[in-house]
Amino acid sequence: MTAPSNPPLLRATDLRFARNDQIVFGPLSLAVESGEALLIEGENGAGKTTLIRVLAGLLKAQNGQVTLNGLVATPMLQATGISYLGHLPGLKADLQCIENLEHLGALQGHRSDRTVMQALKRVGLLAYTFTPFRQLSAGQRKRLALARMWRSQAPLWLLDEPYANLDLPGIELVNQLIAEHVAAGGAAILTSHGAYAAPPVRTRTLHLQAATA
Repeated sequence: MTAPSNPPLLRATDLRFARNDQIVFGPLSLAVESGEALLIEGENGAGKTTLIRVLAGLLKAQNGQVTLNGLVATPMLQATGISYLGHLPGLKADLQCIENLEHLGALQGHRSDRTVMQALKRVGLLAYTFTPFRQLSAGQRKRLALARMWRSQAPLWLLDEPYANLDLPGIELVNQLIAEHVAAGGAAILTSHGAYAAPPVRTRTLHLQAATA
């Protein structure tokens, strides 16, 4: 008798999202397993950001269902099971780098084996430990947001255009972090408009096309 397989880390079934009666995407279905990445590609306006925000629980789809480990996604499950990196870093402008990570770690929880100083070193910001966030460049701000994600306990990472505003070493950093996370049994869903290569891990691709009127 064959043992039942584990449910995917995330499954979305028949998702459909519309804005002002204009379909943005759907219906579409997708799944991501532990140990893999899903790359969502598409031109501007195809609905990549909207889809990521729906999966994160920040927007509500008109139809369809999202499950995490086989359970219907609730705000509590999404808060603990998903770490989200959007276009805005979600960090406080007047707080220092160390203060931002300490604050978010206390608020959202963090891995006990990854300290704030380790996180800053991992993303190349150790020299900016006491620098206010507002004084960082766009690329450095993205690196600090990645440090927050790296400390997260969440098994699923949702990254919306994670390569934006990064130089080549920064792009390589994103790929390394995703590769490490996936190798440890996590999973990642990331978006790209096609300008960057997929991370060097087991990756499937979902291509979104802009809805036509």
